[in-house]
Amino acid sequence: MSWSWKVARIAGIDVYVHATFVMLLGWIAVVHWYDDRSITAVVQGLGFVLALFACIVLHEYGHALTAARYGIKTRDITLLPIGGVARLERMPDQPMQELWVALAGPAVNVVIAVLLFAWLQVSGDWQSVDELSMSRGGFLERLMVINGALVLFNMLPAFPMDGGRVLRALLATRLTYTRATELAAWIGQAMAILFAVVGLFANPFLMFVALFVWIGAGQEASMVQMRSALAGIPVRDVMLTDFRTLDPTNTLGDAVDLIMSGSQQDFPVVHAGSVNGMLTRSDLVTALTRHSRDAPVSEVMQRDTHIAHAAEMLETVLARLQDREFQTMPVVQHDTLVGLLTMDNVGEFLMIKAAENRTSGRRRISGQ
Repeated sequence: MSWSWKVARIAGIDVYVHATFVMLLGWIAVVHWYDDRSITAVVQGLGFVLALFACIVLHEYGHALTAARYGIKTRDITLLPIGGVARLERMPDQPMQELWVALAGPAVNVVIAVLLFAWLQVSGDWQSVDELSMSRGGFLERLMVINGALVLFNMLPAFPMDGGRVLRALLATRLTYTRATELAAWIGQAMAILFAVVGLFANPFLMFVALFVWIGAGQEASMVQMRSALAGIPVRDVMLTDFRTLDPTNTLGDAVDLIMSGSQQDFPVVHAGSVNGMLTRSDLVTALTRHSRDAPVSEVMQRDTHIAHAAEMLETVLARLQDREFQTMPVVQHDTLVGLLTMDNVGEFLMIKAAENRTSGRRRISGQ
């Protein structure tokens, strides 16, 4: 995710902090300073927020480590002001696997809340519940209550919350995965409308939650529909076969000439029939600010290039393509470059297929 900084690597998973999270810490510091005009209040406020987000990181690791049991790796975890995001390499193949992965995160918060409750019971360090708020009351009590609130919030049956994935997993035991996602997304967006209406008259924050849920539900439904449309289609049916290549000895000026003479933006660098790397438009532009046009392509090309095979399924390759910084992947057959796969031609393929499906649907209706 852009505008994020890596802060740790735990259990083989990189943890990032988004720039907006740092802004949140700044806002918390300012609020506590204006409330009490003391450094102590600022430190306590920031300490509580950091403790809360440590619980959120543990929540995301609950998802990640449970997914690992099913052979699914986690790309990274990113902290945002609204919570955390664990990016799995793929979704679980079976509904019950998705159910356990989705439940694992809230289960971590339940465990944290129970442990804090047990400690407070043993220590007797309770304060009046009436005194609790985000900035007032016992540190551990507030942390316990918020972990309980996180469980309730995350279990709302709406994407992108965990409850939406739990709902889809349960529906998918009886319906197709695509249909289950459509129903879960519809329920989530219905809840978003309810949140927005209540937010107008009660709490404006609910309107922000409504927007978050509405967008998340729509994105999840679109993603699953795309996966369904791509299922069973080999890369060779979608790849570009009319393309240009560069040799490692070609110059940056040669690459500029190719870009200016056509619509291709990224170029495979090929020598003796083998793909040595990729030169993207952004890399070329950056290189031109540091080198002359006579510099060889081999000095600036990206060598860590993922390669697709023509017989691979498009759904699998697309996941790898989306995880790369550049949006073009060489396609080989018997170690020979035969095509390029880009996000643009995948999008065009989906558009054409959707149009064909609408046409065939009208024909079936008219033939009845």
